[in-house]
Amino acid sequence: MQDDVDIGILIGLAWESFVRELHVDLAQRGFEDAGTSYGYVLRSLADRQLSISELAALLGVTSQAVTRLINEMSANGYTERRLDSRDARVSSVALTAKGRSALAAARRFHGRFERSLVKRHGPDDVITLRAVLTSAVEASPGGPAGRRAIRPF
Repeated sequence: MQDDVDIGILIGLAWESFVRELHVDLAQRGFEDAGTSYGYVLRSLADRQLSISELAALLGVTSQAVTRLINEMSANGYTERRLDSRDARVSSVALTAKGRSALAAARRFHGRFERSLVKRHGPDDVITLRAVLTSAVEASPGGPAGRRAIRPF
């Protein structure tokens, strides 16, 4: 790789490589039907049920976009709609057992990926990488008090 590659492009290429590796790993573990945007929803629903509008607001996309994604995820067995316990007129989206398993598999991959970075580059470099990335996120206009989710679309 050239030294003159813009840092933003390099960060983007690293992200794309990470996502490709993650999806290869998930496919090998039986989640070959997991779409590239599923992870955002899986993480958002990890500990709670949300309505479509709540999920859309959290992800920073339209309700229509979330509805399409949830319909696909439900058809593939990752999510299900349930009557909202707070308002019977609203349905909430929850993870199924398959969705929870996929999220757990993705989290294990994240751990293995970071451990592989430590093995290749040493713990000090990975600590520095984390510090630099954290600092960049915190210094951005949407920093710690703002929106910190990556948009799925």
